[in-house]
Parts: sequence; C-alpha cells; structure tokens
Amino acid sequence: MSTKRIVATAVVTAGVLALSACGNAGPGGAGSDEFTDGKLVLAVLNDQSGVYKDLSGPNSVKAVEMAVADFQERHGDDAVVEDVEVTFADHQNKPDVANTKAQELYDRDSADIILDVPTSSAALAVATQAAEKEKLYFNIGAATTELTGAQCNKYTFHWAYDTYQLANATGTAVTEGGATDWQIIYPDYAFGQDMDKSFTAAIEAAGGTVGDHIATPFPNDNFSTFLTRAASAEPDVIGTMQAGGDLINLVKQYNEGGYVDQGIELAVGLMFITDIHSLGVEAFNGVNFAEAWYWNFDDENRAWADRFMEETGTRPSFAHAANYSAATQYLEAVQAEGTDDADTIVGHLEGKEIDDVFLKNGKIRAEDHRVIHDVYLARVKTADEVTEEWDYEEILATIPAEEAFKPVEDSTCSFG
Repeated sequence: MSTKRIVATAVVTAGVLALSACGNAGPGGAGSDEFTDGKLVLAVLNDQSGVYKDLSGPNSVKAVEMAVADFQERHGDDAVVEDVEVTFADHQNKPDVANTKAQELYDRDSADIILDVPTSSAALAVATQAAEKEKLYFNIGAATTELTGAQCNKYTFHWAYDTYQLANATGTAVTEGGATDWQIIYPDYAFGQDMDKSFTAAIEAAGGTVGDHIATPFPNDNFSTFLTRAASAEPDVIGTMQAGGDLINLVKQYNEGGYVDQGIELAVGLMFITDIHSLGVEAFNGVNFAEAWYWNFDDENRAWADRFMEETGTRPSFAHAANYSAATQYLEAVQAEGTDDADTIVGHLEGKEIDDVFLKNGKIRAEDHRVIHDVYLARVKTADEVTEEWDYEEILATIPAEEAFKPVEDSTCSFG
C-alpha cells in the first residue's frame, strides 16, 4: 500500500481534505465498481466561525478526518474504496445558507453523506435536501425532535441528542429536586422553541410549573432585560435554553446581575464542555445539566480524547466525539456492504446495535432513525474539585438509552 497522501485546501466557507489509501477491492471483490464515482465524499456542514464554532466547528472536521484515517488503518488494502475525501462548509447558522450549501455539497462536490449541522432550523433545511436527493445525512449538532418526528425522512439519522433527552434529564431532575417554579428563556428559532416545549412538558410531568416563556433573538449578546423580566417573578429557577456563545453571554450576565444572591437557581438546558472552559467552573456554581458524552468518563473515552487533543490542542465536546462515531459507522457500513448506495446503507444501519467511543448501549431505531444511547446527568465541579485542565464535570447518574429518549411508540415519524 502506498503512503497515505493528504492534500488540503480551504477558502472562507468551504474546504476539502483528500485522503488516499490505494488498495485492493474489499469483501466480495466489490471495489470501486460499486461506487458511483470511485470514491467516497464525507461532508461536514456546520458553524465554522460563529457562536457554535467552539462546540463543533473546525474540530468536528478534524474528528471526521480522524475517523477516515482510522478506517483506512484498520482495513488497509482490503478497503472497498480507494479514495475518501472530507469536505466542509460553513452554514453561518442560517437555514437558507444551509439549504444552498447542502445542495452544493450533494451536487457539485458529490458528497455521499452530510454530517453535523448544528442549529435546528438549518438542520431541517438539510433534511429536506437529503430527502429530495436521496442522499445520506447524519445530524449530530442539532437538537430538534422534528428530525425524527413529523419532518423525518428515510435518509436522515439523528445521532447525538435532542430536546426530549435534554429535558427528560435536566428538567425532571431539577424539578424533582425541589425547584418547581420556573421561568424559561429561549432563543426564538426551531431549537429554542422545541426546547421550551420539551422542558415545559418535563417540568409539568415532574410536578412543576413554568410561569413565563421568554423568547430572545438569535444570535444575541445582551440578555440583561430578559433576565430582569424572568427574575421579577421571583422563581425558584431560570431555565436557559441558549447554547454556545449565546449561553456564555447569558451566564455572564446572570452572574453580574446577582441572581444567585436572590436565591434564583440557573438551569442550563444544553451545555458543552467548551462553554465551561470558556467561562471557568466558578461561573456555573455547580449547576446540573444533561451530558451526552464526557471525555474523562472512562479509559476508552480518555484515550480517544488524548488523541484528539494531540490533533487539536483541546479536549473534545460530545459533538466532536459524535461526529467521529457517525463517520466511523458510515464507513464501516460501506465496508460491510461494498457499496455507497444510500438505500443499501440505510438498510444496513436500521436496527443496528452499536458500542463505540461515543455510543454506549447504542441502537439505531429503524422506525424513526433516532440513535439512542446512554446519557448522563452531570454537575459542574467546584474549583477545588478540578484536578486538571478540562476536568470540569462529575457524572452523577447514567440514564439508560431506552429511558433517555422519547419512546418509539410516541414517535410521529412516517417514512411514507
């Protein structure tokens, strides 16, 4: 086998990494005859420069590149396809841009699969393109349950987390812990609207109430008036549904406003380790939150996180680990089937049980393509509990896969 050749080019909104592993045909001698253009193209579509850059962004591209390199090392000359490319584009958290970029990736760049796509409105736009073009799409970064609900389609899989899972963990735990009177502040687009709905249902099921539902612009850098409005009701807890850079801004302003001294707890609907790293553990005052994956949970996670840190200089968020997992499982499905035919790969994946570095007790549900797996209730450590940089979380409980996500019998998905 020849030495792996890596060529990289990039512009402001898109780039490509070509990884060549010249080898022989794989199982059954399928080789590239079973591939539409003799190669595989994996495309990462996400926020490369905005509020979600750190939690996913360029390092999700790196995670997919790692998956490709590991796949080629595992299979060598037996790989069923000689050339694998990783390409990427920036959707700027805008659904119209995501729609255009998805079309370009599928049509111009011949992408076999699109990965990641944070921002729920953008994610739903890409799902529409996947369905129309009958091309694969594994969503990692968005949380809307619509991807496996009313707007599901045969070619879309939802890999990492969703609003039901987040609310089922955090909303339920905080309410059952005695903070029953809530105010919810949420970004006014698909993700935030879905989070507000899911958290309200979980809070009410646990015996709590939501006094007000406060919508904010997205993205946004000034939350002071919204926090003042929420605090004026003297609730037990303010639930923030912001994420990434918006969450960082809101938490700063929550702390500056002195709401902790007023006895008003902060519940975070969605948090990434990159958010904690940005502000420091002191900013979160031991807050509990739902975690899909933690780099220091066990030896397997830590070993992969060490490799990731060598590549990037940072510890991975759950989005980075999930992108690696999704790319790996796609590549192994292609290897097993000897083809990049989308319908064949869908059939291979439906109902598959998976345990990998991200998916613990994982399963791809055939009925709605929701990927279920164990998730966790986590607590941000206090400063004196932190033993090394990025050691910010204590895992309080494991929520089994079958309990963490919406029951399949409650799904509104129909592939038609």
